[in-house]
Amino acid sequence: MTEIVDYELFEVPPRWLFLRLETADGTVGWGEPVVEGRSKTVRTAVEELLDNYLLGEDPDRIEDHWQAMYRGGFYRGGPVLMSAIAGIDQALWDIKGKRLGVPVHELLGGATRDRIRVYQWIGGDRPSDVAEQARAQVEAGFTALKMNATEEIERVDDPATIEAAVTRLREVREAVGDEVDIGVDFHGRVSKPMAKRLVEKLEPHEPMFVEEPVLPEHNDALPEIASHTTIPIATGERMFSRWDFKQVFENGAVDVIQPDLSHAGGITEVKKIASMAEAYDVAMAPHCPLGPIALASCLQVDACSHNAFIQEQSLNIHYNETSDVLEYLADPSVFDYDDGYVQIPDEPGLGIDIDEDHVRAQADVGHDWHNPVWRHDDGSVAEW
Repeated sequence: MTEIVDYELFEVPPRWLFLRLETADGTVGWGEPVVEGRSKTVRTAVEELLDNYLLGEDPDRIEDHWQAMYRGGFYRGGPVLMSAIAGIDQALWDIKGKRLGVPVHELLGGATRDRIRVYQWIGGDRPSDVAEQARAQVEAGFTALKMNATEEIERVDDPATIEAAVTRLREVREAVGDEVDIGVDFHGRVSKPMAKRLVEKLEPHEPMFVEEPVLPEHNDALPEIASHTTIPIATGERMFSRWDFKQVFENGAVDVIQPDLSHAGGITEVKKIASMAEAYDVAMAPHCPLGPIALASCLQVDACSHNAFIQEQSLNIHYNETSDVLEYLADPSVFDYDDGYVQIPDEPGLGIDIDEDHVRAQADVGHDWHNPVWRHDDGSVAEW
């Protein structure tokens, strides 16, 4: 039996936190525990969990470690603690796969697919130039896109605001045709009354899904919103455990769940969430506007989850202005996209080889990324 002997954390551009976990036999596993804009907070949570629960322990007991980290604290759940658990969990699976010489999905029952479709972001935070960007990404080989629906929006806004959102989607649809899927992200910016109006107006242009039509604290409004449209409803990036997802499965309003492998408890928890979703005939499209370790973790779960149908990835996303996904990989070809698909990595562990020298150099650069605070015309805080 080996044991966990050391760890290091690296805050690296553009806004990520990487965990390096090492065992006594020299095996190294990588995880990506981060809440975008709260990396220092999550860093402290990771240190607390590792120091209290994992140093000196057998790395193979992944399920038991997960339960200890989650149930060992009287106060549990939420974005910070679940993201800390997620990154540690990813690193433990990476270690186990490397020690056994198999990719993580082989340890989760084996692959149900060889590749999975990915979508590409267009338009930025305040969506603009979407038709031109859409054409360029389709020419680059992507068959699915995603864009924000609106910029900041009032609780009850005017018809021009609705029409602007509809026009953007129509322009993208006209630019790329009917064989390209277009996800529309409401990003929790939209209130219930405006969400009801928007979904009806967007429907003629047939988006792939509308994402986070309301904030997750208003998930009880999803059945009413769903009653106004046949567009698939997607949500889940700000839901952090199977218990958070329970309500949306039971109320039947959600068609696509989007758990984040770096927020929702890691590989161990998202595999369980995926199985729950399958029982309710709900598809899965994991959220991942993050780095290479998070994406590799997503792909391992996608591989063995029959209801996974598309994967978010962050190459050239508007957040990655200073550094991008492929720069941290010794072999970036693992994430080559072909006809809008990416192959499931089949090397041991998470299936990627992190360029540790580059990570250390970029950690010296660091980052202090925080999302902007938007305000309405009257000075009140708007949802970003």
